[in-house]
Amino acid sequence: MHVVVISPPFASHAAPLAVLGAALHHHGARVDLACTRPFAPLAAQAGLGFLDLSVTRNANHGIAERTRQDPEEEARLREFLAATADGPAAALLTQAAHRRADMLAEPDRVLADVRDLHQRLRPDWYLVDQLAYSATLALHCLDLPYATFCPGHPTYVPAGPDAYFGLPYAWPDTVRPTPRDLARLTRAVAENDRAFTAAFHRVIERHAPHRPRPERAFALTSSRAVVHNYPDLPWLPAAPAGTAIHCGHCTPDPPPLDDHWTTVVDRLTADGRPLVLVALGTFLSARHDVLATAAAGVLEHTSAAVIVAAGDRVREVSAALTASGAPADRLHVAPRIPQHALLSKASAMVHHAGNNSFTECLAAGVPALALPFSSDQFAIAHDLERAALGLCLDPNTLTPAAAGTAVARLLADNGAASEAVREELHLRGPRWAAAQLMHLMA
Repeated sequence: MHVVVISPPFASHAAPLAVLGAALHHHGARVDLACTRPFAPLAAQAGLGFLDLSVTRNANHGIAERTRQDPEEEARLREFLAATADGPAAALLTQAAHRRADMLAEPDRVLADVRDLHQRLRPDWYLVDQLAYSATLALHCLDLPYATFCPGHPTYVPAGPDAYFGLPYAWPDTVRPTPRDLARLTRAVAENDRAFTAAFHRVIERHAPHRPRPERAFALTSSRAVVHNYPDLPWLPAAPAGTAIHCGHCTPDPPPLDDHWTTVVDRLTADGRPLVLVALGTFLSARHDVLATAAAGVLEHTSAAVIVAAGDRVREVSAALTASGAPADRLHVAPRIPQHALLSKASAMVHHAGNNSFTECLAAGVPALALPFSSDQFAIAHDLERAALGLCLDPNTLTPAAAGTAVARLLADNGAASEAVREELHLRGPRWAAAQLMHLMA
């Protein structure tokens, strides 16, 4: 069986897809990762073949600010990052304004590329990232068999008439827009829903008028299998019709730390100090103000050591922490960290409620302080708190005292709640999900 896995050129999407691809390979499939050239090493590391395919104009190869993009995309990234400082409604409204160009880039070209790929290789089926809308639309028009991978919160696939992509189904208590802002956001995402669906219909009319037109473009997924990189929490909204596979997490066994990171961890955890990771993902590491505030709070209000992933803002974070009197023997700041491996050594984490960080902490049994900024992070932060997997605070009003007090609570709880949920997911994960997929797509 030959499977082609299609990912947009974002590290946070390609990484879990490569893990799931490796799990499919473990079950006997020949698997190729189709993405842009910078992700060829990721495919090789996972034991997958590689195909050069671009499904969107923007990209993030691991640190968004360092990824080379055209000037328009760089300007949009700067606009988004600025909007995150103005609160959840501003960030989500900016994302809604960018959405059409972000998510349906060059659909005719993508369709032609997918057609050419299929004619050359004739794979048995495809696994496509749900946010690679141009690729999903191409597969739909070409009537090719595919399964959907939902990389974020399950409500990325809207299931009801009042559910919209870009509108959180629930909010954490500490981060909520005003009723007026929520109404503005609802109007914006509803208009996007209509416009995006009309754009899908135009592409179908040009290329495959015989194919059915989806009622809602954002809800177009495989009718055979949708893999959610998320636990099957009992309060989640009902999924659309079709087979939903909640794999719980898409992380492999933790890799060993290399000599450099082993030395760093040994130094920081001398005398039995707990270790706390502070990371805001590949885009939001640009919010160095929040990174520095969170790290300073942990260092001041707990005995823990701290590792900070600062992206392109190492100098700013280091300067702020030095100015605050942070103890150098309990601190390490780096552009990137081996987060998955370090979680096996950590007692708590501060993150942005991104799906990968949430599920990696879940798999490792590590409680978290969530600081949501955008996208599905508000829904994930809500679920994290409701499942007693951690706490949530507003990143834009964060103080060192609030961050430190919250992390102190997590350290005192010893991650008991996380461990209980982790046990429920023990039999799930990428290999379990791959086995389900192989059965459903056979």
